[in-house]
Amino acid sequence: MALTGGPGNRRPLASRDAAWARRTARWLSAGRVTPNAISTAGVLVAAAGGLALALSAYAGGWMRAALLLAAAAACQLRLACNLLDGMVAIEGGRAAPDGPFWNEAPDRLSDIMLLVGAGHAAGQPALGWAAAAFAVLTAYVRELGRGEGFSPDFSGPMAKQHRMAVLTGGAVLGAVLPAILSLALWAIALGAAATALRRSWRLVRALRSRSRAEPAGVRPRPPAPDA
Repeated sequence: MALTGGPGNRRPLASRDAAWARRTARWLSAGRVTPNAISTAGVLVAAAGGLALALSAYAGGWMRAALLLAAAAACQLRLACNLLDGMVAIEGGRAAPDGPFWNEAPDRLSDIMLLVGAGHAAGQPALGWAAAAFAVLTAYVRELGRGEGFSPDFSGPMAKQHRMAVLTGGAVLGAVLPAILSLALWAIALGAAATALRRSWRLVRALRSRSRAEPAGVRPRPPAPDA
């Protein structure tokens, strides 16, 4: 069984072919903006979003609504940074030797800050931490499979883009209906746990299948990670 998550080692994203994304990536490449700088910007945006979520727990009325809407915007801007750093690195030919680190570590920090902030906003900090832990676990299992030489498994039901979509919707609707944000966090936590289990099972099956199919001691070289 071969694990696949789309062509090559990149997450399959329709937005990569969007006109705005291609224009922006070309503009950033022409301006000598590095992929690592874009990744760093994504973390800063996520930190701002997480802080807005956490502060919303102590605000009321229009201020709480404004903070939640700002957090929703931060979730989407974080995704845009995640999209553009890879496009500048690959399509723009500006990949750096340390790109693999900046491709992964900032994403994990972003997930933690946003989801923990959402937990405080919902009045359930433990739930926010649980959602963050399962989000990191899904990425860990994907990278574990990549380290074993398989194509990265980007399968859901709660991969990164799904988590951010649910959190964005929860923050927007939570500005009017506070209970919605708690429901969104439960959906993310349970969905991410299911995703980690699914990816784990697929990886275990792939390892067993490879063991039966290949001569002893032969192990394929892991594919190079995308930026």
